[in-house]
Amino acid sequence: MTDGLGALTTIFTEFYYWITVVLMFLIHVGFCMYEVGASRYKHHQHTLMKNTMLIPLVTVTWFFFGWWIYWAFPTGPGLAPSIMNESAALITDDSLFSASWYVPTSNLMAVNLGDHISGVFWAAFLLFSWTAASIVSGAIIERITTFAFGILAIAIGSVFWTIDAAWGWHFDGWMLKLLGYHDAYASGVIHAIAGGFALGVLAVLGPRIGKFSSSGEPRNIGPRNPWFVAIGLFLIYTGFWGFYAACNIPIFDLGPEYGMEGVTFFTATSIYVTPTTLSGITFNFLMSLSGGLLAGYWVSKGDPFWTYSGGLAGIITASAGNDLYHPLQAMMIAALGTYIAYKMHYWVERRFKIDDAVGAVAVHGYAGVVGLIVCGFVLWGYPSSGYSVGSMWVGTDYAPINPLGMFIGAIIMFGVLGFLPGYILAKILHGAGKLRIPREVELAGLDYNIMESARKDERAVG
Repeated sequence: MTDGLGALTTIFTEFYYWITVVLMFLIHVGFCMYEVGASRYKHHQHTLMKNTMLIPLVTVTWFFFGWWIYWAFPTGPGLAPSIMNESAALITDDSLFSASWYVPTSNLMAVNLGDHISGVFWAAFLLFSWTAASIVSGAIIERITTFAFGILAIAIGSVFWTIDAAWGWHFDGWMLKLLGYHDAYASGVIHAIAGGFALGVLAVLGPRIGKFSSSGEPRNIGPRNPWFVAIGLFLIYTGFWGFYAACNIPIFDLGPEYGMEGVTFFTATSIYVTPTTLSGITFNFLMSLSGGLLAGYWVSKGDPFWTYSGGLAGIITASAGNDLYHPLQAMMIAALGTYIAYKMHYWVERRFKIDDAVGAVAVHGYAGVVGLIVCGFVLWGYPSSGYSVGSMWVGTDYAPINPLGMFIGAIIMFGVLGFLPGYILAKILHGAGKLRIPREVELAGLDYNIMESARKDERAVG
């Protein structure tokens, strides 16, 4: 930092991302309360502990290799040339997108006083990783082993969602260049992939004991603590404010990229460096929340669980294009996604005997897919990335946003990087006898099993 204005900008950006991390922590608090409220009393401690232990598991693995994956694989298997190698502006030390970002510190023995960005941006992405793992956690409560969940949390939190972020949420990503993929607030990059991954695991894991009658009819195993569910989801809504802000760049000069040579024009942008404002996404966030709540209340005939979940589904559906939508578009898209997610949940449950305990596949996966496809039509022709605009990036033009590219992107997110890895990993764990708890433990309750193990340890020590 060589001058006062530069220092102020850097410190503001550092503080901006730090605040987003604090807010996003509430998402995880909300998931803990939400899942405990949805589970039965005999499984409460286990449900809470697996959500707690994903924090160190994902954090440590994200530090060692998750962050590296994001920076190492944006072009996929050589599908598109890298602009990081073509533009010196992207690899200078003072660039927001410095190539040195994937190095946590320059001195492992001390804080790097010259680095004011990488740690907080690393942490923002880490909280996205926790969210991906927590989405999977809710769907599979009351029957998964702690060991299996740990493996699955690392896989989705530090590997597969990171690959999709490199492909579709990185300024150098091949999906932006070739498909015109645009997913500003992660309808697909976090939510569709986590929903697909959860569905793959559920297909192998099987339903909870008693979920289906002898004739195959599903039984409702409703939330045991509606207060926890309500408070948990409201905390997730609150944390989502930080999520949205973390997906933005707070200060960016759009001048040369947008054909404004010699003009300095600073604004907030999406992660793709497409212009937006915090004011605009505030409109759209609240309107998409409202559209989801209204649709959830209507389609479920006033069921509180699906009303609260509908609010979240609405936000997720509109998130792909909420950097550019009109507020009324955001509301209507949210309502559509919530309606489809609700209907799909019960159709899949009956048709394939899938027991998604909290509707996570629907709220995150189906809603996310709908959000991507709708975005392709509503924003058809808009630039998918700021790096494709103007003369600065000649030779690296990106495909514009389009329906076909977004549809293919939805398949990649939900199916290729979501469902398939979840299904394959669950098959491997099942084959090793490590996926599901024994029937007698499930009937007695996972908490009883934890306490019995503790008593055995005490007796052994005594």
